[in-house]
Amino acid sequence: MSYEELAATIDQLVEPGKGILAADESTGTMGKRLAMIDAENTEENRRAYRLLLATTPDLEQYINGVILFEETLFQKDDNGNTIAQLFSEKGIVPGIKVDKGLVNLPNTDDEKVTQGLDGLSDRLTTYKEAGAKFAKWRNVYSISDMKPSLTAIKAGAENLARYASACQEAGIVPIVEPEILIDGNHSIEQCAEVTEIVLHELFHALFIHQVDLECIILKPSMVISGSEAEESTAEEVAEFTISVFRNNVPAAVPTINFLSGGQTPEQASENLNAINSIGLQPWNLTFSYGRALQEPCIKTWQCNPANVEAAQQALLKRCRLNSAASLGEYNQAMES
Repeated sequence: MSYEELAATIDQLVEPGKGILAADESTGTMGKRLAMIDAENTEENRRAYRLLLATTPDLEQYINGVILFEETLFQKDDNGNTIAQLFSEKGIVPGIKVDKGLVNLPNTDDEKVTQGLDGLSDRLTTYKEAGAKFAKWRNVYSISDMKPSLTAIKAGAENLARYASACQEAGIVPIVEPEILIDGNHSIEQCAEVTEIVLHELFHALFIHQVDLECIILKPSMVISGSEAEESTAEEVAEFTISVFRNNVPAAVPTINFLSGGQTPEQASENLNAINSIGLQPWNLTFSYGRALQEPCIKTWQCNPANVEAAQQALLKRCRLNSAASLGEYNQAMES
């Protein structure tokens, strides 16, 4: 492991007022995005959309990293430049999603665990040669009266820690993503309790596997009520989130890049702003959003080359607003 190499990447990804664009949708998930605009899920349409993102003017003012899907890492523009190169030339660090999706965890009530540890070290070497400097692994946890089980919590933490250790050994910064799913009717108090346990087990596993916390990015959910429950106010989200994280996330972690996890673009900005309005915290608190940044962009694009510029402006607006939110400077009036 080269600490200097990892630290150099972290320095690029911890810059006040900037966040990470999550553009790592799998082929299936990208198909759902394209279906929203009645576009066919072809390799060429996926390439065209990812090129739209990579060539957005001034994107680097608000974005310092981008998570790519394996297909995208190797796709090229018409001049033979890879999409990873296009981002890199703008000063945006390319990263790569390395997990292989969710599978059922045996002896649980349909709970999920993430697969992809087999062959990970070899894949990381390939991805690094292609320009990736950081990676992402997502594990999910459902909330109900009986979930998440201790089995799911410990299995998820162990896998995240093993992945993070492999990344650092390869000289790649790991994004560690324990996502508490928003699906359900749970209260914000229930979400806080589950988040406490998940984070506690996660950092215990990271310690066991000797992961250098100064060279990771934590990508968690905000503490928020379920999508079928009464909506949490931004102030509630901020207070619960900061309280839970101050009790469970070591100050050595340099940056917490929240996922949007089912929030609307506006909610994601408002809640991030409230979190950054509470006061000085030991970590950089910013965003790593996918749909909350891209939804207005892809709806504007409509798979029509004539709409590329307008779509890029829609993307840039959401990046600009979330940049402001990461500094506690966002307000609702900026939406218009």
